[in-house]
Amino acid sequence: MQPFQLPEFYTPHPARLNPNLDRARTHTRAWAREMDMIDVPQHGTVVWSAEDLEAHDYALLCAYTHPDCDGETLDLITDWYVWVFYFDDHFVELYKRSPDIAGAQAYLDRLPLFMPVHGFITAAPENPVEKGLADLWRRTVGRHSLDWRERFAANTKHLLDESMWELHNISSKRLSNPIEYVEMRRKVGGAPWSANLVEHAVGLEVPASIAGSRPIGVLRDTFSDAVHLRNDLFSYEREVLDEGELSNGVLVFEKFLGLPTQQAAEAVNDLLTSRLHQFEHTALTELPLLLDEHAVDPIGRAAVLGYVKGLQDWQAGGHEWHLKSSRYMNAAPRPQLGVLGSFAKTMPQRIRQFSSTPKTVEPYTLPRFEVPFPLTLAPHLDQARGEVVAWAVEHGLTSEGVWDEGKVRGYDFPLCSAGIDPDATPQELFLSGCWLTWGTYADDVYPLWYGTSRSLAGVKAQTARLKACMPLDLVPQLVPANAMELSLADLWQRTAGPMTSAFRATFRETVDAMLDAWVWEVINMHFNRIPDPIDYVEMRRSTFGSELTTSLSRFSHSATVPAELWGTRVVQTMERSAMDYCTMLNDVFSYSKEIQHEGEVHNMVRVVENFLGVSQSRAFEITYALMDARLDQFVRSVETDLPRLFDDLRLDPAARSGLTRYADELKDWIAGIIHWHEETSRYDETGGHPVFHQGPSGLGTSALRLTSRTSR
Repeated sequence: MQPFQLPEFYTPHPARLNPNLDRARTHTRAWAREMDMIDVPQHGTVVWSAEDLEAHDYALLCAYTHPDCDGETLDLITDWYVWVFYFDDHFVELYKRSPDIAGAQAYLDRLPLFMPVHGFITAAPENPVEKGLADLWRRTVGRHSLDWRERFAANTKHLLDESMWELHNISSKRLSNPIEYVEMRRKVGGAPWSANLVEHAVGLEVPASIAGSRPIGVLRDTFSDAVHLRNDLFSYEREVLDEGELSNGVLVFEKFLGLPTQQAAEAVNDLLTSRLHQFEHTALTELPLLLDEHAVDPIGRAAVLGYVKGLQDWQAGGHEWHLKSSRYMNAAPRPQLGVLGSFAKTMPQRIRQFSSTPKTVEPYTLPRFEVPFPLTLAPHLDQARGEVVAWAVEHGLTSEGVWDEGKVRGYDFPLCSAGIDPDATPQELFLSGCWLTWGTYADDVYPLWYGTSRSLAGVKAQTARLKACMPLDLVPQLVPANAMELSLADLWQRTAGPMTSAFRATFRETVDAMLDAWVWEVINMHFNRIPDPIDYVEMRRSTFGSELTTSLSRFSHSATVPAELWGTRVVQTMERSAMDYCTMLNDVFSYSKEIQHEGEVHNMVRVVENFLGVSQSRAFEITYALMDARLDQFVRSVETDLPRLFDDLRLDPAARSGLTRYADELKDWIAGIIHWHEETSRYDETGGHPVFHQGPSGLGTSALRLTSRTSR
């Protein structure tokens, strides 16, 4: 029997079939044999027989997911999918069933040789995966720009390399937490790679000027998440019960939330629906603004619209193929809802997301947040306190009716700076305290000035002016018109001046990301929208200013740490898990202030309440569990994954020392932020602190808290 009944899926677009299906089937049979994928033993194991290829019917998948392309294009795309599924099964048979980490790494290290962004393939293929990749690369990339080739090569490499993440989890019997799972599944699942092939099928590329923007990224990521979550539902039986796979969303929800398998499947389907709703919301509200802001020409607009339509076709066709392929669990599915049925069935979820109303917060208690690294405060704290208050007054932050001098003193941002950078010089501590002061002030101003007034034009104009306060050549471009602009212009000159031009540009991007994230918050207020949980977690890193802080730390290590190491999975996981712990810490401290007294929607506890339809107390429990999971992941990244990275990449002592010091700075960052939240007056503005501390928090304590609640 199936482990659960498939849920009712949201299918807003009907599937259509490409008329060149039979041609693609004939072509790909011959191509797979030519590449030695059929009946050719690999290390003594036959990965695919001819019957396997026929039963999986990848030509049908591609005919459904690319219904409008011509026959030659469908042949090529089908070959790509045959290759990627063969790679997946080839990797399982050779390296996953009996985990062989060293062999798997050597196997993956060769594959970039067969997809050079520049030049030609010179290596000789040694197995069907390499042979197929070399053939496909030659047949595809000549039609595309350098920008597209770089994006496609990067996504293909992610898809291949992150198989090691799955293999390490299997060998250590480790189940990922939900946030980690979604992020890593995008890479290993291959849907961003599929999105690149949508551009190929459409015959037009997304303009390079906007390919890296938030709206295009959200379209890609929501598409990816929906594809992967749908696949998890259909493949649970095959992957989890047959292969012992741990990379499955249903299993992650089942274990993390303590749900029966059927309920976990329904929760995954709700998240799938939410991601599709997010796709639609972004396409309808953010994409038009993006095209106008960048003055995209008619050809570029046609490419973007074709891309959106292609992603929708892929969702519809991919679902239909899963219902028909023998590769997956699809016996006795529930009747499909159809287009109208889909909209009707999921309308309550959609309405709930856009129906935020102020709520009365129930009394709640906070645990004592403890972490396995000590707090140390910089010795120049008292000096910095006076200097930062004087700077804030001088630059007008107490003269616009938002803050007064008492608030600046009570908020005590230098205390946070002293904890996150205990080795700071007096000047560094002052500058850090000023950045925290400016960022928090501006974060308060945006919803106050532009959120309640629903002024999207105003917030866009203000954001453009703030960005103009940060000229890359350090030559001022405008006269500041308010305290935000005056103080940012001053901070930019002080901070960016000593930087190299390359790092200055990188630092500017992190501040831009924070500004754009505040605009995102205002847009949500405009639509009265509680964010999708995945979108919230990812955007919260920017609204909190996390990337700005880490970029300054990176700058201090730029002489010893090669630039490419910052993009590795280990370093990014280390950073993001620390960021997520601290952003959720802020959310549990600020819940009463934001939800009851400010009518905010941007809070993790509120997002969990709304998405899962659970009580406030249960939403806090889940948030605490997510915090503990991210803290545990941070510690694992530092203590286990980072040393492994040193050895895998054979890093020199200077690089090892630089990254080790960076990890220590992230520990200081976490400890300092916890201490500041416990001491600042920012969260007891309502006439007394609304919460009190009770019990421990930290590694391993979420299970203790849940057990004690159950026993009570």
